[in-house]
Amino acid sequence: MTVHATTAKAGSGRNARKITLAGLAEIKRAGRKFSMLTCYDAVLARWMEAAGVEVLLVGDTAAEVVLGLASTREIPVEFLLTLTAAVRRGAPSSLVMGDLPYACRDKTPQVTVEWARRFVDETGCDALKVELTGSEASLVEAMTAAGVAVVAHLGLLPQRIDAKSGYRAQGKDAASARRLLEDAKRFENAGAQALLLEAVASEVALEITSRTALPVIGCVSGPHCDGTVVVLHDMLGLGGGHPPRGVKRYVNLADELKTVFAAYVDDIHAGRFPTEADVVHMAAGELKKLQAHFEKA
Repeated sequence: MTVHATTAKAGSGRNARKITLAGLAEIKRAGRKFSMLTCYDAVLARWMEAAGVEVLLVGDTAAEVVLGLASTREIPVEFLLTLTAAVRRGAPSSLVMGDLPYACRDKTPQVTVEWARRFVDETGCDALKVELTGSEASLVEAMTAAGVAVVAHLGLLPQRIDAKSGYRAQGKDAASARRLLEDAKRFENAGAQALLLEAVASEVALEITSRTALPVIGCVSGPHCDGTVVVLHDMLGLGGGHPPRGVKRYVNLADELKTVFAAYVDDIHAGRFPTEADVVHMAAGELKKLQAHFEKA
């Protein structure tokens, strides 16, 4: 997969040129930041690209915020393939990142690599995020050899959440922080094109980001990463999933949508909509022809 090309300037509005992983690395070297949001449909992808969002992640969070399922592990693979292709159509210039579902991991490594290749081939995504433990560097090597640009997801791994312990921050003590640093280097050496840190202590995220040339994306991991990703429904106040405490809510769309939907219901009940001015009418003289037909019948 080709990942070497230039990128539009971060925050420059609509992405005039194709955003690439190499372009994100250029942003890092220049000391700038890049933005990333989850996205699940073509229309919002179009608007995100127009606003200058560099990276769109078609996350398995769709299981929770779109399908209403209990966890990301339950996302149907074919459904996520369809969503990823839709986002690609909506945002041809942004970097579209697929997300390898849990169901694709419950097989042999060879089958997992085949699934990864299928995501790239069928959706046109530029990279694939894969939740990984430190022992899985060989899987990164195999995917890279198969032409898949891997974004290694480490720290909190939602696909592997223990039901008893729940969602917990990572790297809060020196021993676990050291393991995260070692894993990050291991994945870089295995061929990962970028790293994503979820719920990692800010100090550890800073150490990882400063020690690698790879773009590092933070998800509730502090301000020191090269880019930041937020679940769309969290920043819009729509609910669903597992909103973290550290997400900035830019608008409370839940309240606004409730108001809009209630107004619509009220208009229907009161007969204010639709009106004759809102509908299609027959061409002049055609109603009389229709009436004459029924009269003859």
